[in-house]
Amino acid sequence: MGAKFGVGIVGPGWVAGEHVDAFEMHPLTRVVAVSGRDEAHAQKLIDAKGLPDCQAFGDYEKMLAHPDVDIVSICTPNYRHAQEGILAAQAGKHMLIEKPAAITLESLHALNDAVEKAGVTVQVGFEIHWYPIGKLLKSLMKSKSIGNLFYTEIDYRSGMLKGYYPGFEWSAKVSEGGSSFLVAGCHAIDLMVNLVGSKAVEVTAYSGGWDDNYEYDATIVAIIKFENGVVGKSLSSIELNMPYGFNVELYGDQGTIINNDIYSLAVMEGQEDFATIPTTRPGTSDVSEHPFLDEVSHLMDCVLSGDPPLGNMRDSVHVHEICLAADISAAENRPVTLPLK
Repeated sequence: MGAKFGVGIVGPGWVAGEHVDAFEMHPLTRVVAVSGRDEAHAQKLIDAKGLPDCQAFGDYEKMLAHPDVDIVSICTPNYRHAQEGILAAQAGKHMLIEKPAAITLESLHALNDAVEKAGVTVQVGFEIHWYPIGKLLKSLMKSKSIGNLFYTEIDYRSGMLKGYYPGFEWSAKVSEGGSSFLVAGCHAIDLMVNLVGSKAVEVTAYSGGWDDNYEYDATIVAIIKFENGVVGKSLSSIELNMPYGFNVELYGDQGTIINNDIYSLAVMEGQEDFATIPTTRPGTSDVSEHPFLDEVSHLMDCVLSGDPPLGNMRDSVHVHEICLAADISAAENRPVTLPLK
């Protein structure tokens, strides 16, 4: 390894270009390899980003053997993430994995086992943590600005209609995309777990919807019971005819937060209505607006320090298990206890 950490990108599609830009902008990383379904596909991204010293691969395992690759960024379709992550861990590579890390319980646990055995740093791409609104909410909860939380609603609302998202064909399949929560709503579950600060112990969910382009119900709502007594509700819908929305509601015994509006008896005596805190919220599902550089910077801080990142593999297992439990509950019409067996 030279002065910079070498990065290998696998999956040169929709999101990969943003990963390339972020790693190229970070002072400690450089993109040295790209792997695609064929070498020409990988070379197309390399040429588009102007990376003359970057090598194209049509074979992922050959890219893993590249001596300058220290970090692997996994940007492939959902169903490939776990196996590619396992191979990267076995090769001793740190990782940034686009969510979801896996779409089955078996592959999720196999990936976690491989990561723990290898001792590599892994960050799953739940980028809401690095949006200003994500940082704000965590700060407000840490300072007890609304007292003790007892109920929360966090929803992922989007229209992933055919013709908009280039990965629609694979993401709409159970075997390749997984489900509404795994494709999209896991962002809401991840933030909820982080803000509640407790493990979920039970999930009950119901699903439905109208868009038969999906093999699964594109709309699902989960009620989640946490170990500390907090109750949460999360909607994941990717068939809505409305502008994109990521809704956050937090209800405490001393106040309420709705997105970036706050009413607080704890810190603002005399307040008569909600106060708006200026901040940036997710305004679209388009990857060009995601805070990838902040995400990469956090990963690199953790690679250097050895600290577990936000969205680390162990925490992400719990988030994914909640999503999988919601799918089981909706399919079998019963509550599902966590952790999953």
